[in-house]
Amino acid sequence: MRTSVEPLEGNKVKLSVELDESEFGTAIDAAFRKIAREVRIPGFRPGKAPRRLVEARVGLDVARQEAIRDALPGYYERALRENDLEPIAAPEIDITSGDTDPNMAFDAVVEIMPTVQVAGYGGLRVVLPSFEVAEGEVDLRVDQSRAAFAELVSVDRPARDGDFVLIDRTISQGEESSVVEDFSYEVGSGGVTPELDDNLRGAKVGDILTFDVHHEQLGEVNFRVLVKDVREKVLPELTDEWVAAETEFETVEEMQAKYRQEMEAVRKLEVALQTRDKVIEALIELVDDEIPESLVGSEMERRLQSLAHRLSHQGVDANRFLQSLGDQQEEFVGQLRAEAVSAVKADLALRAVAELEGVEVTEAEVDAEIDDIARQRRKNPKAVRKELENEDQLPAVRSGIRKTKALEWLIAHTEFVDEEGQVIDRSDLLPPSFDSPSPDIEAAGTGNEDEESE
Repeated sequence: MRTSVEPLEGNKVKLSVELDESEFGTAIDAAFRKIAREVRIPGFRPGKAPRRLVEARVGLDVARQEAIRDALPGYYERALRENDLEPIAAPEIDITSGDTDPNMAFDAVVEIMPTVQVAGYGGLRVVLPSFEVAEGEVDLRVDQSRAAFAELVSVDRPARDGDFVLIDRTISQGEESSVVEDFSYEVGSGGVTPELDDNLRGAKVGDILTFDVHHEQLGEVNFRVLVKDVREKVLPELTDEWVAAETEFETVEEMQAKYRQEMEAVRKLEVALQTRDKVIEALIELVDDEIPESLVGSEMERRLQSLAHRLSHQGVDANRFLQSLGDQQEEFVGQLRAEAVSAVKADLALRAVAELEGVEVTEAEVDAEIDDIARQRRKNPKAVRKELENEDQLPAVRSGIRKTKALEWLIAHTEFVDEEGQVIDRSDLLPPSFDSPSPDIEAAGTGNEDEESE
């Protein structure tokens, strides 16, 4: 098979393929065998008639067309691999050989994965949130510990958020009603319905509150609430004696220091988990190239399929969900498109970085990735590799690993600063695994990878 590639306008190419008589003849032989099983020739069982008889009955041109239909997709895929082309849309095929030619030739005009510019990728500067924990945050954490030992004390004032009210609650709809007596409820908690909180704020002992609530399934529901008591939550006094008696700490200072240490550790972890996404966001900002609509459309479709899959697990029909959005449907689609464009830009930008930095993928890395997939699917790695080969997904696996390595290169060469512009010590960025490749890069992909592997 001889091939040539001619660049066209935009990111399209014309892939020309020519097969000689012997190579295409194999496909014609297979076509005659297929036709022989379908044509009845007296004296022969289906599929057993000699080719010359079948050819005499149906003609060479019929077998030639059958061979083209059956073999052309394989020839096309092989030509793509030989020329390292990655199509992003269906090709326009034109058979250029004549009906009586012994050989076979065709042209395929196809849109391929574009290359984007990422000028400045080697000097990214990313701002991360501060690790610092404010004094008030520590105090809030201490108060949460004290709240477990709080007492409820009746007060002679209107109820406010944080108070516990003792109420009798009657809910009615039509002629049916239900009554709950001596119900203790925290004002502002949103534990029943927002209207209950709205009416309880400012209520006093003895007040009878009546209001209607629109329930999505039930319709209009009437509430009648009798306020019987207003109780304030009183925290124990924060002293060394109380801390030593009721907690694992000996002093207030020790408790505050430990809580600050724990909260800073959590804050560092939260910031570290944002690092990859922040780097990708900065990389996306470098991409000014126009993104092919075919890629955006494919990514939007993938995201919609993922949404439908998640909704189906919750027993929700995707079409009904979209209809329920009403006037917000256009906004939803717009948001979906914006996310798809960002995902495609990230994918193309990482491909560009990998190419510029000469990132290579070893067979050992492919084997390790297949082992991971096999563990997730609970299958034998050899069986998984065979499946990937049959589905022509090994190039996607290699591409995913390559993009992961490109992202890790970017992280290693990005300057991280806090909101004040001070450089952040990399040792403070947890988890400390940025120096080794991560197998997961779905967030930066265009959805070419298997959805179930996310």
